[in-house]
This record gives sequence, structure tokens and C-alpha cells, in this order.
Amino acid sequence: MWRQLGRSLAVREGPGSPVVLRAGLKKYVLPPDYSGVTLPERTKLKFMDKVPAVPKVRREPRRLRDIRGPSGEATEFTQGQYGILALGGGYLHWGHFEMMRLTIGRCMDPKTMFAVWRVPAPYKPITRKSLGHRMGGGKGPIDHYVTAVKSGRLVVEVGGRCEFGEVKHFLARVAGKLPFPAAAVSRDTLQRMREEEEEKQLNNQNPWTFERIATANMLGMRKYLSPYDLRFKGRYWGKFFLQHRV
Repeated sequence: MWRQLGRSLAVREGPGSPVVLRAGLKKYVLPPDYSGVTLPERTKLKFMDKVPAVPKVRREPRRLRDIRGPSGEATEFTQGQYGILALGGGYLHWGHFEMMRLTIGRCMDPKTMFAVWRVPAPYKPITRKSLGHRMGGGKGPIDHYVTAVKSGRLVVEVGGRCEFGEVKHFLARVAGKLPFPAAAVSRDTLQRMREEEEEKQLNNQNPWTFERIATANMLGMRKYLSPYDLRFKGRYWGKFFLQHRV
């Protein structure tokens, strides 16, 4: 009496009984449906101008409020299924745009994938005085241009007939080279991140939240807080910034 397990099952009950071959049960995962995905004419990222195409750009103050707080635009996916999400505020200069364009263009398959920008070209002038220049003399000349990015904004979108595992490795590599914290996300992971954040706020067991402590002015902490700490509740900016604060 012997048995053989595998794709075909051979069973023999006795010395004179015949051998019965039975086929094993095969289960295949259904392939994803890409019938609703359409590729644009230009699948790769377009070249960004180093200088804005305007006749004259005036010198501006620094205005750090451009990178403070949560982003109010480009927070949802429009064309692609995957992208790079900014987890903090910062400035992108022309070198960062070229790094993203070349890296994603080399790694992606233009026949089945496409990529689009979700941030504008560099538009904000940054001034800098020459090396060894004396103090004073007014504001320095324009040195380069940058793009301001706030937390929660999508920088690049990638889509097409592909899975997240095919694009995650080079999107994560690009996100690690940006001047602010960023991560490679998909539509599902972005929705899951927001649901986890809402769950933390609803099921928080600690009654001493930052908002309650700052409102009650415990230990006289209001004199150490900035208006942005009170506005963003210590989440996005300020002396008491914590990334995962509830």
C-alpha cells in the first residue's frame, strides 16, 4: 500500500488493486484588469525650465509660510495609480527635477507606463550674495529658482498597465533623494494611511493632547509657542514638532 502526493495523486489500496491517478486542484490568481487604463501621448516626464519664461521676476522675501502646514492642492490622484508623497515641506530646485525625470525615465517602461508631474516648474526666486561680499548693500541678486512643496502633496504620479511592486523600488529611490521626507505610495496605501490617522485621533487613549495642554497654558508654555504651533497643533512645524503627533 503506497501513496504519492503532488500535482497527480496515485493511490493504491492493495497488492492487486489498480492504480488510480487523480489530478490535483490548481488555483490561479486572476490577472489585474487594465481595460480602463489609457496611456497619454507623452509617457515620460517633460523637461522643466530652469528659469521661468517671464520677462522680469522681482526679488521676493523668503516667506516660509509657503512650505509650512498641510498642502491644499495636489493631494489626490488624478491619472496614475502610484506616486511620490511629500511627508514634509521643502523646496525643489532644478537639479531635483532633472534627477526625478532621468531616474524615472530610465527605470520605467514607456510602452506600458507613464509619468506626470504634480508640481509646477521652479518659479520662486532665491537670492544670494557672491562669496566674500561685504554686509549690507541691499538684497542680493537672484541666484536660482525653486518650487515650494507642502506636506501631503503628490510630487509625481506613475500609472499604466503595471503593479505597485514594479515601480516601488525606483520611486522609493527617488523619494530618498528629495530635500524633504517623502515616500512611494499607491492609491490603496494612501487611503490606508489616512484611515489609520483618523483611527488614531478617534481612539486616542491619552487625554493630555497637545491642543488641550496649549489651550490650558499648562506650565506657562504659551510663551514658548509660536503662532504656527497653535495653528497646526504642533504637527507640521514649530519647536514642538512631532511627525506622528495625535
